[in-house]
Amino acid sequence: MAAEQTSSAYISHHLTNWTFGYLPGEGWQVAHTAEEASKMGFYAIHLDSMLWSIGLGILFCLIFWLVAKKATSGIPGKLQAFIELIVEFVDNNVRDSYNGKSKLVAPLALTIFVWIFLMNLMDLIPIDYIPALAQKIGASMGHDPHHVYMKIVPSTDPNITLGMSFSVFALIIFYSIKEKGFGGFIGELTLHPFSAKNPIAKIILIPINFILEFVTLIAKPISLGLRLFGNMYAGELIFVLIALMPFWIQWALSVPWAIFHILVITLQAFVFMMLTIVYLSLASQTEH
Repeated sequence: MAAEQTSSAYISHHLTNWTFGYLPGEGWQVAHTAEEASKMGFYAIHLDSMLWSIGLGILFCLIFWLVAKKATSGIPGKLQAFIELIVEFVDNNVRDSYNGKSKLVAPLALTIFVWIFLMNLMDLIPIDYIPALAQKIGASMGHDPHHVYMKIVPSTDPNITLGMSFSVFALIIFYSIKEKGFGGFIGELTLHPFSAKNPIAKIILIPINFILEFVTLIAKPISLGLRLFGNMYAGELIFVLIALMPFWIQWALSVPWAIFHILVITLQAFVFMMLTIVYLSLASQTEH
């Protein structure tokens, strides 16, 4: 693919999503260029991100369901032993970091860790394989192959990572109100970190506290989503740049980077999971 396009066109093609949305003046359609996709704005959906994220989520559920269905108390198979290792690893982290009593946090942490890991893992597939296949399928259907886009790493799409992080944010709000009550939640936003015994001083400090606490609260999901997106996007971009180099040097660069990237994709899934656990634990605390 790189040999058939200029470097800038090749990079742009690999960083453009398969987008369906509303194009002003032309109606609902699939975007044929990155410019058309950008014009769709909020009236657009990234079909490839949805396809791969939902597909990998179903794959995760299916594998765990099959292992649970065939689980044995005797000598486990390799897959069962591997799944049990993951479950125990996540469960230990939840027990060490979460101080509440919710039964949702452990399954949520397991889902986050495995699902994000699978989405990140797609970055290790050679970048031209599946997009090239999509182009051939598109060409067979009469489409211009240069206008067929397919990004297979959902975690390089900020819509996916921020969607997950704002879901965690909704749980933070839910647990805060559930454990502290609505008044306690509002009090947490307005009476901390500065406090005073004098009623007038307390009233004066309320807007200052609210600004500081509200910024801190909003920063949690934004940083959570952008951290995952930024790291995975940078990793994918490096693979794209390597693919532009002469064939004889590509393996010498891509293999070491892929090996290092295994650590990155695992670490990013772990960080997202741990921060989710910590945020929900903080939301469940009622001592102060």
